[in-house]
Formats: sequence, structure tokens, C-alpha cells
Amino acid sequence: MPELPEVETVCRGLAPFLEGRRLVHVEQRRPDLRWPFPADFTQRLTGQRIIALRRRAKYILAELEDGTVLIVHLGMSGRLLITQGRPAELEKHDHVVLATEEDVWIRFNDARRFGAMDLATLETLDGHRMLAGLGPEPLSNAFSGPILAASLAGKRTPIKAALLDQRVVAGIGNIYACEALYRAGISPRRLAASVQGIRAERLALAVKQVLAEAIAAGGSTLRDYRQADGELGYFQHSFQVYDREGLACVTPECGRPLLRLVQSGRSTFYCARCQR
Repeated sequence: MPELPEVETVCRGLAPFLEGRRLVHVEQRRPDLRWPFPADFTQRLTGQRIIALRRRAKYILAELEDGTVLIVHLGMSGRLLITQGRPAELEKHDHVVLATEEDVWIRFNDARRFGAMDLATLETLDGHRMLAGLGPEPLSNAFSGPILAASLAGKRTPIKAALLDQRVVAGIGNIYACEALYRAGISPRRLAASVQGIRAERLALAVKQVLAEAIAAGGSTLRDYRQADGELGYFQHSFQVYDREGLACVTPECGRPLLRLVQSGRSTFYCARCQR
């Protein structure tokens, strides 16, 4: 599933084509994705100008001139594809089609249909079921070592599971949790409550660094992920631990084989020597 860097990359790719543009055509080609569309979905979007496009956690938010907000979640395989002019032929899994007054067409293509689209208003957005309770954005000033330490205090789960808890910090998924823990030198097995002080400072910094580098690289291409322009992200070539079971640790003075364990049904990759 796309994580924060992939969603941020898609959002930035879409912004030049959608911000300030009016939607002159909205086509809903099925009644639902992961959940049903709002009954008045196409009517509320058609004719509206998009005044801002931004990301919250793993969601893309399009703010419209009347105060409506289009919420988009890519799910497992969702892609937003851009073409100049109407596509000659729509694909089977093009479930929502948008067109702007500049004849730019955006197709939401989702073969597995784990993605979602919904509508809210600026006033109700924070309380929407997809966004309510989300933790701080990791790349913002609202996320720091002390803030992370306070969120982890008293948590009896492993730190890896805590990082995946969107109430602790928003947008981090399995890949970047593994990478950040490795950079911070923290074992994924460590009790979350014990990540305090300098450990929390190291981890917060590692999270910010890993996410920033991944965004700069256009995200990580795993299975179905593509950027908005169809190009592949390439941060996966910079993985230090993720999906590298049995390969040597990249720390020069270590070199031990990296290990894999399953936590909460997800693979965790780590170095038993470098991460404590």
C-alpha cells in the first residue's frame, strides 16, 4: 500500500494540473470502491474549482471553492493517471474520471478497489471517519522527539507496531518504519514505552530523514505503485534493511546478515547487532 512519500509524490504531481482548475466533467463508473460513493458525488464536484490540493497522512485532499473537500485514498493499487485530452478508450478499472476546463483528464484506476473517495466540508474534515484521530504529520514541526516520547509513554507494544499506529504519527507504513528504526539503531522488538529521551530524538529524526529522501526519490515502487505521471519511484534502490533478509548489513563495521520477523502479520527487517 502506498505510504506517505508515495502519496505526497502523487499529490505534488497532480497539483499543477488541478489547483486553480475547474472540473467540467465528473464521471462515476461504478457505485462503490472500498465503500459506496456519496449519493450526490458527481453533482457536488461538477463545475467546482479546486483551490488547493494537499496531503494528510496517506490521503489526498482537494479543497473546492464552495468549501467541499474531496478525500482520496489510493488503497492497495489505486492510481491517478493524467492525460491531455480525453483518453481514446477508458480502461476496465478506470472507476472515476475527472476533466478540467483545460481538457486535462484525470482517471482514478484501481484494479483491487481497496481505494476510496468521499466528500466532506472544511468544517467537518477533521472529524471525518477516515481522518479522525490521526497523529501529527511527521514532516511538520508538530512531530519531534519529545512529542513522540509522550505518545509512546505507557505503550506496551513493540516500537515497530507503535510507529504503524496512525494515532501516534500519521502516514508511516511498514517500509519506512523498518528503515527509520534501522537508522535510529532501535530494535523493532523494543517496548514502545522505553523509547524516550535520546532514543525518541534519534527515531523522530530518522523518520523525517527517511521520508524526505523517499519523497525526493519519487517514492518506492512495489507492486502497483506509480507516480501521477506514470513513472516509477526509485527509493527502493536505497533500502538499507527492507526486503533484504539474508543480505549483509550496510554498516561497514557490522556486515551481519539481516533478519526478518513477522509482527502483527507484517514482515519486519532489521539488524540484530546494530539495532538495540
